[in-house]
Amino acid sequence: MFRAVGWLGEVEGLEISLAGAEDELSQLDAALKPTVTHLGLPTFASIAGRTSSPAPDQP
Repeated sequence: MFRAVGWLGEVEGLEISLAGAEDELSQLDAALKPTVTHLGLPTFASIAGRTSSPAPDQP
């Protein structure tokens, strides 16, 4: 529409504003992306091999 009536400066300004807004949104998305935090807890594989001694025989 703007191009048809000769408002090319307006079109350029809106395109620049749109590009800036899209860039800002992508930066916010990247900042809010969840990250994994390693807590140093043992994995199941590292503790699954443990055994307990058998219970003593009861008379």
